[in-house]
Amino acid sequence: MRLEVLPVEGIGDVRPGDDLAAAITAAAPWLRAGDVLVVTSKIVSKAEGSLVDVPVDGDERAAARDEVLRAETARQVARRGQTRIVQTHHGFVMASAGIDASNIDRAHLVLLPKDPDASARALRTTLRERHGLDVAVVISDTMGRPWRNGLTDVALGAAGIPAIRDHRGEVDPYGNELSITQMAVVDELAAAGELVKGKCAQVPVAVVRGYLDTPLPPADGLGAAVLVRGADQDLFSLGTAEARAEGLRAAARLTVTNQPPFPILDDIDTPKAVARALATIAPVTTATTFDVNSLSVSLTTASPTSEAWPAQPTDLTAPTNVTAAPTELTAPPTELAPLPTDLAAAPTARPAPPAGPTAPPTALTAPTTDLTDPAEALPAAPGSGEAGRYQIVCRPVDSTGGAALIALGIDVQRLRAALAAEGLGSTMETIEDGGHGPRVVVTVG
Repeated sequence: MRLEVLPVEGIGDVRPGDDLAAAITAAAPWLRAGDVLVVTSKIVSKAEGSLVDVPVDGDERAAARDEVLRAETARQVARRGQTRIVQTHHGFVMASAGIDASNIDRAHLVLLPKDPDASARALRTTLRERHGLDVAVVISDTMGRPWRNGLTDVALGAAGIPAIRDHRGEVDPYGNELSITQMAVVDELAAAGELVKGKCAQVPVAVVRGYLDTPLPPADGLGAAVLVRGADQDLFSLGTAEARAEGLRAAARLTVTNQPPFPILDDIDTPKAVARALATIAPVTTATTFDVNSLSVSLTTASPTSEAWPAQPTDLTAPTNVTAAPTELTAPPTELAPLPTDLAAAPTARPAPPAGPTAPPTALTAPTTDLTDPAEALPAAPGSGEAGRYQIVCRPVDSTGGAALIALGIDVQRLRAALAAEGLGSTMETIEDGGHGPRVVVTVG
């Protein structure tokens, strides 16, 4: 295959209502069957009248542009300062919804074409029926790419050419069958066309010659819409900060359901996931102990900034004194004990850790010496008959006072959020512990 990429010069300024097909053929009488016409979306938008009047400067111009952006946005993906990455009503994810203020007078903004595939089909039909040219049409626009600096042109619309070249099922020279390779050829052609169009040369159309064989199929094909990745396959549907915020909102809405508020990421190794969840909350837990089945993990601290806790637990030693799990859980009372009515007396600051054996350890005590492989650390719950099912009994170190109850509630929610982030659903039950204060039993799996 030998390709040529040729600029179409002399088209001039395009205005609403102009005949693009006539302008292109007048500027490029050398067009021939089989050519791929790469047309900048801006002149398509201009010809179709996809323009918005805005003030020429000042705060009014910025406010008007923000209003246009809101109208063109189906979903905001990320925002940093003045930069907005949004999903348009077409499904494209791009900066500022593709709204453009370049190569247009300052009294207008250019929007994307309403339906780029339909625009490509209409232009191809006109070129074939009125001018006798059997060509393919790609409508292009400039975009950034995730994880890459710089911009490139991609296809927004296409007609007369498949958007994707599917290599699946083919065998490479080494005998390997290709299973996922699908090339977005219309994007590649759009990028090639941009090399001769440029941004300031007023060359809005390019021709790629030699890629297609004639005669071209009469059908226009599925267009570039097939390149838009569906939400069910989009692993990066939010920016980092936005995904974090959504995770926090989901954690705040935790209920007694055993379904996690986040999608399950992969097959779950429950013992490792439970151990990771406990390690996650260890540096910030307030004044709660967590007993996992017959193994006790003590995560007592008075302050998340206490020097007694390492930023990340690195020294994990086997416990010397394992607290036995209760053989039988007391049935929950019909009414939960009310919170103390006099919370005003409760200290507003976190209580200091009690002296003696309950003081914060200098290293996290966990039921395994290697947190990266704790599969044997958390056996099945006694009597459950089901591997991978656990009960975590949460107790306040100080069983009296409103502050202790509040700290217990905070730590339980931290634990459930950490479990949910591992893809583990959980339920919780509050039980009075023989006059020694409440305990919360979190059941996992």
